[in-house]
Amino acid sequence: MVKNLTGDWRYYDLESPEDYQLITKDPAIFFQLNGDKIIIDEVQQYPELFKVLRGVIDQDRSKKGRFILTGSSSPEIIKGLTESLAGRIATVELWPFKTSEYVGTEISPIYDLVINGVHDCREFLNLKSTVSLKQSLNVWHLGGFPEPLLEHDSQFYKQWMENYIANYVSRDVRGLFPKLNIHNFKRFLTLLAQFSGHQLNMSEMARSLEVNSTTIKDYLDIIHQTFIWRNLDAFEKNSLKKVQKAKKGFFRDQGILHYFLKIKSLDDLLIHPVAGFSFESFATEEIIRGLQTTMETQLDFSYYRTIDKSEVDLIVDGAFGIVPIEIKLGSATPKKSLWGLENLISDMNLKYGIVVNCAQKIELLTDKIVQIPINYF
Repeated sequence: MVKNLTGDWRYYDLESPEDYQLITKDPAIFFQLNGDKIIIDEVQQYPELFKVLRGVIDQDRSKKGRFILTGSSSPEIIKGLTESLAGRIATVELWPFKTSEYVGTEISPIYDLVINGVHDCREFLNLKSTVSLKQSLNVWHLGGFPEPLLEHDSQFYKQWMENYIANYVSRDVRGLFPKLNIHNFKRFLTLLAQFSGHQLNMSEMARSLEVNSTTIKDYLDIIHQTFIWRNLDAFEKNSLKKVQKAKKGFFRDQGILHYFLKIKSLDDLLIHPVAGFSFESFATEEIIRGLQTTMETQLDFSYYRTIDKSEVDLIVDGAFGIVPIEIKLGSATPKKSLWGLENLISDMNLKYGIVVNCAQKIELLTDKIVQIPINYF
């Protein structure tokens, strides 16, 4: 992708022995000879690169956009990146396909509407869907990784998923954490299928693996920072209610979850006990990815649950205000299931809330709650 975007830029891959030797033997000389229009892939293989790159950038701070660095792990776990290049880099995270990307349509106008500020939820009623419900549910079932999704071959899909997980553990994780107990970590990934979409009980997970809670916390941090998993913090701004503060977590791509659970078809998924939690995780990721395409800054995502079980699945907090979102698998949402959303809207005097489900159309459920089908996102 970066090659297509940059045209005549030179490309180096740190997983290529020749490129690795060329750059690591004397990185100072390398950058003297290659000071502009350079792509370096798999940068997590050589974190020392960033210290050298800092000096190269500082020699001419006025010149922007000289280097593109790509890799498969978050800056937070590459030692020295944040400290060495603070103020000198912009970080872009690339997720698996949103449904609209897979279908090839424009991003839904709903995101600009939210970012620009909605004063009345009736403003959503004129929106048009960019994809069909069937297309959204297909991406929910299969996940959004481009290659297996575009092949349209079930055998290739299964082989790709199996090899992706194996390579993720044996290459990325082992390379970043050479002292990690890989056997326990593999067991941990399989165990996570039972916890995806739930509040995380680290003690229970630790007992299942016969390790301590600190190890589970470390494992969760690893999979969050290598983009497999999302840890969602609790929303704590409502001082009127006692809030449960445990994190909620889920696989960022539901195709991985369904692979671990051996769910073979959409029909099997719809009747599986995990369906509701999986759909909630899918919708959450679709919304987060859509909002990130707007380039809006200072976006925070969380969930809300009080000790009296009042719950909202996703809270979006930005310069435009707070938007609470309840997510339900099904074509209709009974009004009695909206009490958590209604309570939060009332407690915090919010302008509106959203229910995401599989309905056929956008519809007002109350004067402050609008139902929007998943395919509108």
